[in-house]
This record gives sequence, structure tokens and C-alpha cells, in this order.
Amino acid sequence: MPADTRPIAIALMGPTASGKTALALDWAERFGGEIVSVDSALVYRRLDIGSAKPTPDEQARVPHHLIDLREPWQPYSAAEFALDARRAVEDIVRRGRLPILAGGTGLYFHALLHGLSPMPEADAATRAQLEAEADDRGWVALHAELTAIDPEAAARIHATDAQRIQRALEVFRLSGRTISDWRREPRPPRLPVRVLKLVLAPADRAELHERIARRFDLMLQADFLDEVRALRAMPELRAHPAPLDLPALRAVGYRQAWEHLDGATTPAQFRDRGIQATRQLAKRQLTWLRGELDAMWFDPLRQREALEAVRTGFMGAAGEPATG
Repeated sequence: MPADTRPIAIALMGPTASGKTALALDWAERFGGEIVSVDSALVYRRLDIGSAKPTPDEQARVPHHLIDLREPWQPYSAAEFALDARRAVEDIVRRGRLPILAGGTGLYFHALLHGLSPMPEADAATRAQLEAEADDRGWVALHAELTAIDPEAAARIHATDAQRIQRALEVFRLSGRTISDWRREPRPPRLPVRVLKLVLAPADRAELHERIARRFDLMLQADFLDEVRALRAMPELRAHPAPLDLPALRAVGYRQAWEHLDGATTPAQFRDRGIQATRQLAKRQLTWLRGELDAMWFDPLRQREALEAVRTGFMGAAGEPATG
């Protein structure tokens, strides 16, 4: 088999609060890289503190891509991400730099690395109809409807996962074909890079939970609630009939903060709910990551080991891209 001579890219993956941002910055500076964000919250402007978005100083240290692309009320799909990320990677490689794909959104990684089928785009009227049906019958009932239409998809989607149930039913109603059928369509051409997948995850789950709690407290100290108050004051969000159904505000922490500012929880309850929701997100991310069988796993407390693996196994002993 001929050697794969495509340029190199690194996919730095992991659950939330695992230290991906700091490590991506370090590697970008060491290896002449640029960071491509693979995070569905970072595409939205004004979601800064609660999304742990790289600060302006961090973004000034190395170039970042796919951050602040949309307003919180504007849609942005995984398919759009895949196109934008491919263009960013191609541009970085063309300039002789190293692409570092950093984030924790599994759907985005899948869309970029494996491709998505060309299924129908989102349709506002169909989504509104499904939301109305969910209000009347509940998402569990809609999941049962999905089971009758597409048992393969229903087996993958939890009965309380409103976003994915809605999308699967939307695709069927728009096209008459199941989402599982669409996903069997031929994939787009492979990326013009060969990718080393590295997963940054504490070996001790208690350590990850501690990091999540610490980071959430730091967000509160950084006036996260004021950030959400500013979002609530925006005319576009005030006028939206169901702002918490927007993908931006489904980002972990934002829904809990929004509901807290509605008076639904005490400060202590809000903190507990925010931390618990973040832990649940991390659990889902780890479940997805275990399916990436060609990824190498490293504990963030042993980052030097991960860096050495990149240097000797992928970058070459001199820090230059290895060939072959």
C-alpha cells in the first residue's frame, strides 16, 4: 500500500473541562499550529463565559477558526460546520501550518472526519409543528412515533433527546425517507489531511467531576449570570416564542441560568443543577469518544506523555511533520 503523504492534522478531543483549550494553545505555539474549534457553543457570539470560550488574549496567541460565527438566535448545522471546517483546514495547510481540531462536540467531529449524508435542511415550519405536537403529546410519544417509522434511529436516540427526535422526524416528514436511510448515502471525499486523534480525559472520574465544579464556580465568579442577563435583554431573544429551544441556549449551563433568572431555583440549586448538567454532558461525550477506536487516550495530568507521543510518533523527532 502506498504511503499516505497527506499533510498532518491533530484532533484534540475530550470531555468538557478536561484541559483541551490550554493544551491546544501550547501545541499550536510549539508546532506552528492554528486551532479549529470543534465546539457547538463557541460558534455563537455573546456566549463567552458559560461556553469557556478562549479569551481575547488566548485567541491573540494563535489564530483560531470557527468561533463567533452566528448570533444566538441564528441556526448553524453540523453540515455547515463540516464545510466551514474543511475550508479552514485546507487554508491552514495551504499556508504551511498545522491544523489542530480542538473540542468536544462529537457530532461536529463526525461530520468533519466521516461526513454527513446530504439530507434535507432544517425547516422552520416543520420544526414548529413538531414542537407543538411535543407540547401536546410529549417527546416520549414522538419517540414512539419515530420507533414505528425508523426503529434503527429510535434505538440510537434516547426518548428524552428532544433535539434529535425532532430532527429525525423532520427529515422523514420533509423527504419521506428515514434519517437512517439518508445516512447510508455515499460520504463526501476524505479530508486532505491525515488525522491523529488524541483524547484528553482524566482516568479518575472523580477528578473530572472536581474540575467541572471548579470551572463552574470560576464562571460564576466571572459574572456568568450577568452574561445571561444580557442575552435575556436582547430584543431578538425577548421576541422569540421559546428561546430555550434555540440550540445556543441549550448549551450546558445556559438553560439552567435562564431558568434560575426566571426564579425557578435558588442560587445553591442553580449551582448544583449547572454542575450536574455539565457532568451529564461529560458522560455523553465520553460514551461517544469510546466509539473512536483509533484514538489515543491520555490523562491531562500526564500531558508530557501525550506531547511526546505527538512529537515522536506523528511530528517526527525534530518537531517536523513525519512522512509515510
